[in-house]
Amino acid sequence: MRNRSVLAAVSLAAVALVASVPVPAAAAAGSTGNGTAGTGAAAPASGRADCPRLSKKLKWYGHNRAALQRMIDERGLCGHHAAGDGESRPVAAFDWDNTVTKNDTTDVTLAWALKHDKILQPRSWRDTSKWLTPAADRALTKACGESVPVGRPLPTSTDTDCTDEIFQIRTEAQTMDGHPAFGGEWNHRRTVPEYAWVAQLFAGHTPAQVAAYTEAGRKKSLAARVGSEMEVGTHTVPAYVRYYPQQKDLIGTLKKAGFDVYIVSAGVEYAAEVWAKGVGIDAEHTIAIRSVLRDGRITTRNEGCGGEPASEGETIPYIDGKRCWINQDIYGIKGAAAWKQQDRAHRIAFGAGDADTDVTFVRDATGGHLVLNRNKDEVMCRAYDDEDGRWLVNPMFIEPLPQKPEPYPCATSAYIEENGALTAVRRYDGSVVPDQRDGVFG
Repeated sequence: MRNRSVLAAVSLAAVALVASVPVPAAAAAGSTGNGTAGTGAAAPASGRADCPRLSKKLKWYGHNRAALQRMIDERGLCGHHAAGDGESRPVAAFDWDNTVTKNDTTDVTLAWALKHDKILQPRSWRDTSKWLTPAADRALTKACGESVPVGRPLPTSTDTDCTDEIFQIRTEAQTMDGHPAFGGEWNHRRTVPEYAWVAQLFAGHTPAQVAAYTEAGRKKSLAARVGSEMEVGTHTVPAYVRYYPQQKDLIGTLKKAGFDVYIVSAGVEYAAEVWAKGVGIDAEHTIAIRSVLRDGRITTRNEGCGGEPASEGETIPYIDGKRCWINQDIYGIKGAAAWKQQDRAHRIAFGAGDADTDVTFVRDATGGHLVLNRNKDEVMCRAYDDEDGRWLVNPMFIEPLPQKPEPYPCATSAYIEENGALTAVRRYDGSVVPDQRDGVFG
């Protein structure tokens, strides 16, 4: 594992000062959890005119910009984070796909690889995932054939059947004829097989090769017009990706205000690193699925978290896994403790996400929680319930979704249990979150 900025070596007293700042009464009173937190203009906490400011040229929903600015002023250089003390920096963490960008960069990378024959023939498709079902193994073997030697590129640019099976399993977790592609048991708050499978599909390549494929796909998707689509096999998917200007500005402002900013993604790390550079985040601050290498090449195994060993995808940055990787990689917390919520001195100040895969780490934030509304049940239940008065909801900045017609089923089936069962969402005190109506939309 490469060296990262580990805040465990930091002066804990200084970190605690940053993380445990009480919420000003005016700020708490002004928050409604529906994207309208803070009704007044946010003045710098220190009164200084030179405090880093979010751009007023970029549109945010309601009073979200003011609330974010207040959080930055409270926790950054203009507030309780001492200027020049680089060891006491508050941490901000962002999910990547559909949080910092519009559309899924992992799918763009895989699509580019399929269109350019970059997926290698495995010895057996069952080797690519411990959870791959016999039905999926048969479907992939039939569609992709056995004539290509092991380790050589599959002709997916011309073989529509092979491309379709691979992309269908990645996006829908089922075969083209509707059979489940993954089976068995896994912890549903630590992994999801179809996410882990993308990293496993690149087995045999070097990290540099995957980075090159990603960069080629990045250039093509950024050049495509907004709203455009492309064919991947017979699948029609978005052809374009855009960095959200608001999120790029937010990340830049946080960094200027003294925050240590990280990306925490359930995508392939070598691909996430390429995209993250576009918003000024380097590889050391990008956390994603980290493959185990053998002789410099990617294998079907990934590094473990929280005392868990390397595995075939059992602990990836997914739901509770994102908390684990933050605790382990940023705060230096080892063993099983990394799966637990930490004290305020060892938690991020700000978290941003868009989906249930982000809900745990975004909830852990002590200063602010930003959610882009993609109608995902658990995270939207948390956001609209607004347990601590610091949740903000914003529609997607490009092609936002309309209002979800029915309430989120928070009281019955929005929480994903470790065994995959769906149950009620509960607050810290154990009470059930009531169903929530969608109030912030395009």
